[in-house]
Amino acid sequence: MALDGGFLRHLKKEIEEKLGGARVDKIYQPSREELVLALRTRESAWKLLLSARANSARVHFTQVALENPKQPPMLCMLLRKKLLGAKLIGLRQPGLERLLHFDFDTVNELGDHVTLTLTIEIMGRYSNVILTDEQGKIIDSLKRVDAEMSSQRLVLPGLTYQLPPPQDKLCLLTAGIQEVVAAIKNLPGDMSLSKALLTVLQGVSPVVCRELEHRVGRGADLYIKEMDEEQYFRTGFFTQKLKETLETASGVPSMAVDRQKKPMDFSFFEIQQYGTAAVVSKEESFSTLLDRFYSERDQLERMRVREQDLLRLLSNASDRLSRKINLQRAELSQCAQRDVLRVAGDLINANLYAMEKGAESVELANFYDEGKPMLIALDPALSPAQNAQKYYKEYRKAKTAEEKLTEQIELARKELEYLDTVLDALSRAATAQDLAEIRAELGAEGYVRIDRRRKEKPVLAGAPMKFETSDGLTVLVGRNNRQNDKLTLKTARNGDVWFHTKNIPGSHTVLVTNGKEPSQQAMEEAAVLAARYSRAKDSSQVPVDYTQIRNVSKPQGAKPGMVIYVNYKTVFVDPQKELAVKRTGA
Repeated sequence: MALDGGFLRHLKKEIEEKLGGARVDKIYQPSREELVLALRTRESAWKLLLSARANSARVHFTQVALENPKQPPMLCMLLRKKLLGAKLIGLRQPGLERLLHFDFDTVNELGDHVTLTLTIEIMGRYSNVILTDEQGKIIDSLKRVDAEMSSQRLVLPGLTYQLPPPQDKLCLLTAGIQEVVAAIKNLPGDMSLSKALLTVLQGVSPVVCRELEHRVGRGADLYIKEMDEEQYFRTGFFTQKLKETLETASGVPSMAVDRQKKPMDFSFFEIQQYGTAAVVSKEESFSTLLDRFYSERDQLERMRVREQDLLRLLSNASDRLSRKINLQRAELSQCAQRDVLRVAGDLINANLYAMEKGAESVELANFYDEGKPMLIALDPALSPAQNAQKYYKEYRKAKTAEEKLTEQIELARKELEYLDTVLDALSRAATAQDLAEIRAELGAEGYVRIDRRRKEKPVLAGAPMKFETSDGLTVLVGRNNRQNDKLTLKTARNGDVWFHTKNIPGSHTVLVTNGKEPSQQAMEEAAVLAARYSRAKDSSQVPVDYTQIRNVSKPQGAKPGMVIYVNYKTVFVDPQKELAVKRTGA
């Protein structure tokens, strides 16, 4: 966990500097595992978030607006009773443990000043927020722990609060560097240095231990059995730097973000281990860092959940259509024999004089096939003329079925193509707005149920991505079908050039020419962008059709993003090709 005891020590210092003498103004409980304390000083007001969520336990100032339930939970009402108006008089952190004690001076029912302590324990799924009185008795907690849940440490009202069981590790605030190095040397030789540091030191996360190994080994992996005296000296040197940072709480709030702009890690110790694989930014405060890290991560997680929901819906719809098409094609293959029915009717009509009612079959000369004999089944309850009419009726039925099935198969095929375009857009959705547009599109097409009773603002098609070619022309790229329609049918002008991957789902791409003849370089760059923002983005040679906008039209009743075009040419491009284009908007 990146939010280790060392990071918490820096947060403690930050909170103490900003909340000296602050009083509790409001208390909220936005979710079952989160509390927000609104505190006010003479100069300003702050919102302090205390989260006991298993995957994001933390404490810090927050600027994120959290939605609160209409009816406050019981614990929230208890805290309001006990802590509203209370004055924060101190923060305590035992060593480098991942817990903070907030001491409040408050007034009880008798008017006496008493000290209540609100403790946040940051321990993964065992994280908790606990309120205790002056005698250390538990008043209540976010998560109650009874004997069935734990046999070692109970957290229940009325019991004495106990610190979590201590770990057998060295605390850099009290231990010497040589003591740390000696403890590392006593570990198994096949253990990496980062794991050894994690085993020996209290209150440091894996990212800090990996950072120390990275600096000691100058970027190389190190194992205990392979380390020489110089490397042990460097271990002591950089551990001393870490010790000084912890003692003075003078670290730098650093966050690593990968190339997809997804938050990876954060630390109070400057991160160098990722090299060019990540961008490391320095935030203005530790609270700002946590606010950004978890809000972006939670947003990505919410997007992933919504994306999975849409993906499941689209997959089910595609599977259903595929099964429907296969069944209809099987029925269509049976209709291919309809001419045999018409021939049987013709032969019976031509031989009515030689046939009698009651026969179960008859063999007649087929004048359509050089007079070869043809065995025809008959219904003995019908006259020969009625049998002929029966065959004609079955023939007409099969012919009608073939026409309808052909039409239905074509409609289903086009719908399947449309769903493929939505799946492609979903795979490239990068923001919540992108997902909202896709959901609105599916709602308008009847794939997602819309509650008409709820009055919500319609989700409008957003702006397309905007690029600039190496010679200064603008290229617009749609993210989804609604943006594709808007870009191609409304935004683009007749002289602009339209690009799309040939028979492959992808974005509509428009090269804005401003009435001028575009260069070959600009045309190639626009074609590469069209291939890059398509399902064929991982291929090497992708066919891309291009034509002027005036040659592109939308058939009446066509699905979003579906167009037809004429007078086009095709070029093959590599989506992975490095381009001199730069993104300038949206």
